[in-house]
Amino acid sequence: MTTADGPWRPDEERPLTARSVVASTLLGVRPPRLPTRDLVGACELFGISDGTARVAISRMVAAGELEATDGGYALTGALLDRSTRQDLSADAATRAWRLGDGWTMAVVVGEARPAAERTALRRATAALRLAERREGVWLRPDNLPAGGLPEAEARVAAQCDRFTAVPAGDPAVLAAALWDLAGWAVRARRLVAALDRTEAALAAGRRAALPEGFVLSAAVLRHLQADPLLPPVLLPDDWPGPALRHAHRTWRRAFETTWATRARAARADAGGA
Repeated sequence: MTTADGPWRPDEERPLTARSVVASTLLGVRPPRLPTRDLVGACELFGISDGTARVAISRMVAAGELEATDGGYALTGALLDRSTRQDLSADAATRAWRLGDGWTMAVVVGEARPAAERTALRRATAALRLAERREGVWLRPDNLPAGGLPEAEARVAAQCDRFTAVPAGDPAVLAAALWDLAGWAVRARRLVAALDRTEAALAAGRRAALPEGFVLSAAVLRHLQADPLLPPVLLPDDWPGPALRHAHRTWRRAFETTWATRARAARADAGGA
């Protein structure tokens, strides 16, 4: 089977550096702060040495991605913003929307902007799940509550005029043109199958399943951020978004139990050394 329709595999994901392990570990806990030993322990799962992990942490502090807390570190800056976006993706909060209701549209105005501003705007529109219809024009159904991402909303407001519009044609056809709904659904189903498979190993307390589970959880959270959170009436039948969220919530309980057992064992070993 091909990667597109076969089982999910950890080697499909980007190789994990010490920085990405530290970031993913903190992105996976609430509040996003942990003792240093837990961050170093997460790196050890992937054969990353204590020294390499601590160097990565120091560099992340210098880059404004982490801040020191009592005995550990917490997310700050862009990574903390990413944590907020991740929470919104997992919660999937939306407003009621029916066929014939409005779409929000953002249109760039003003003179030519520096590349950095254009890049920042694209990141903001992506965070707000706006899809680009043509250069400088983004839109989506107006079914997301405002105020969840104030910095992204302010950036779009500073560079764009906002309108409420109603498509003249079939809005479901427009949604399918703006987002790769079929592709998102295929990967979501593969991730659900992977969660079900690894949950059994984690529920049995198999610590060897932790590295794969770590990579899998990060992949799920990234994929949820790519969910356009469209109204159900605009989605294909059997849309797997709710199933993926449910599977991940259930899976996390098994992962966190096995992780806690490993952490206690590591602390006991350190105390007896």
